[in-house]
Amino acid sequence: MTTAERLPVHPALESLGRARALFLAGRQLPDGVPEEIVAAWRRARFLGLRHDVPGPAAAAPRDTVRREGYHLLAAARPVLERLAPVVGTGRAALLLTDERLRVLWATGRAPGARCREDFSEQVAGNNSAALALRTRRRAEVHGPEHFLDLWQDVSAVSVPVLAPDTGRAVGTVTVTTALCADRAPHPWASLAEAAAGSVEAELLARSRPAERILLDAYLRASRERRRAVVALDGRNRLVSEAAGRLLSPEGLDALERSVVALLRDGAGEGAGAGEEGLPAADRPGSAGSGAVAAGAGPGTGAARPGTGWASDTGSEAVTGTTVPAPAPAYVTTGAPGSYRVRLPDGERCSAKVSPVAHRGSVIGAVAVLEPLGAGTAVPLERGAVALAGRSVPWRHAVGRATELARSPEPLLLVGERGTGKTALARELTPELLVVDAAEGELGSVLHALREGHALLIRHVERLAQPDIATLNSLLASRPGTPLLATYTPGTPPGPCLQRLLDRLAARSVTLPALRERPEDVRDLLTAVAPKPEPGQPPLTWTLDALRALERHPWPGNVTELVHLVRALAEQRRVCGPVGRAELPDPVREGPAARRLSPMEHAERSAILEALRRNGGNKARTAVSLGIARATLYRKLREYRG
Repeated sequence: MTTAERLPVHPALESLGRARALFLAGRQLPDGVPEEIVAAWRRARFLGLRHDVPGPAAAAPRDTVRREGYHLLAAARPVLERLAPVVGTGRAALLLTDERLRVLWATGRAPGARCREDFSEQVAGNNSAALALRTRRRAEVHGPEHFLDLWQDVSAVSVPVLAPDTGRAVGTVTVTTALCADRAPHPWASLAEAAAGSVEAELLARSRPAERILLDAYLRASRERRRAVVALDGRNRLVSEAAGRLLSPEGLDALERSVVALLRDGAGEGAGAGEEGLPAADRPGSAGSGAVAAGAGPGTGAARPGTGWASDTGSEAVTGTTVPAPAPAYVTTGAPGSYRVRLPDGERCSAKVSPVAHRGSVIGAVAVLEPLGAGTAVPLERGAVALAGRSVPWRHAVGRATELARSPEPLLLVGERGTGKTALARELTPELLVVDAAEGELGSVLHALREGHALLIRHVERLAQPDIATLNSLLASRPGTPLLATYTPGTPPGPCLQRLLDRLAARSVTLPALRERPEDVRDLLTAVAPKPEPGQPPLTWTLDALRALERHPWPGNVTELVHLVRALAEQRRVCGPVGRAELPDPVREGPAARRLSPMEHAERSAILEALRRNGGNKARTAVSLGIARATLYRKLREYRG
């Protein structure tokens, strides 16, 4: 809407406006007011926000540039400037916020007061940008749904902007207009979604060159068959099969922390150099930026004292010393341009880390793992978890997958989330390059597949349309492509994805859910239990606890079981077998003994969730639910049957 003309207000908004007035007056609200809106009003009051915050004369907000949101702003500015004329000069405004809801860029006429620069709930109360960032999907807030008086004649729609590599919400695109006659959808919703999508595409395009450089470095280092190689940049992990068998997850985390320290302390804050918008002193490669010049090794003094990185040719402050990296990894002296990392005790290898430079900045590192001598403590082999289980459904699925994997053709592993698709794929094919479609477009990784490298694509249901089309074309021309893929059924696939699934269907295996093979729970408990400390007994279970674990439906399957066992092993302070009382409430209580109505099922879920939030304390749970403790006990008994 680009005109100040006031349109008839939706009856529901008029009713909500009356309810808001009652709330501000401290009077009882009528029935039918949405609970989430009342909760937002209460949250604003709890934060000490005044509903009558005064605002200055309406004016176009200044074009704000904040250094913290530089990368997002640099990608979004061209998109937003193309769309700015569409918004017009009426009461509409187009805004970009960062992940902390600070306004980075705006055009048009935004609502007054400090909200022109900050959309956080502490400043603006309930608003669409805060809601979109919290829910990670499009959000609309209209008129009296806001807390502030200044927003009562405003409708706003916000769409989150997701990082292409991690899927994390890094900001929002927001459009505000005069109050809409109809609550939803907002007339500018399509524009906001298109803008957010274009910004995400621009972020992805800007990230591709550095990712390709890291991938090429990984492929060069892993050319020798069965060489243990890991490439890291703080966001992506490329792990060869040999490295996956040699290095435990804890060791991989320690190695990644060391690489992140290199990126942060050795490469400066502006990796991805040459972007406009930063002060000259902060641009990568400039004085004071801390950037490592391309080809510059530690001998140039790029690694600074105290950063956790050292070299035998470094400055006097670090030469010949052992400097602690972020615990629990340690860095010792090594050859020029590379670093020897001593991993936590219990690992069977050390790592020789070589930084990877791009455009004058270190954008990641490649680590070559080298086995230690005999007698080193051996962590649990990953295959013990991936292949654990003796039930007929599981052994049949594993046997079928093993048979299909013997020939170099595509293989599709299907199953619910957490059923072990990725772990099984790693066991089936050595030297496997892994990429997750949920983290963005595949980009240059497909180049490795064309060159004959075995590739595992996780979550093919999340593939972008261009990647699906590329895979369909590649598989049509090269039927023997060494591709493994995992697929989690859910929403109906589109026609392009369905063609890919049809092409892979002849060589697909469906893994059973854990609830369909409860007899495997005991084998899995042994496989996933962490190795005990020297002199400590292994983790054991009482019969009552085992029965509860076997009866639990495990909606998260093996992944949920792994997290439960690790949490118990880390948190329990008593000796002896794990008893049923130590299990989380949903597991301890077990499934309902009778078929529940939808209302009963919702009530039971709410009670179990409240128990979880309150650490199993039933007194606090009863208070949080607003019921008597005796009522809580009675309902738990009823649902147990």
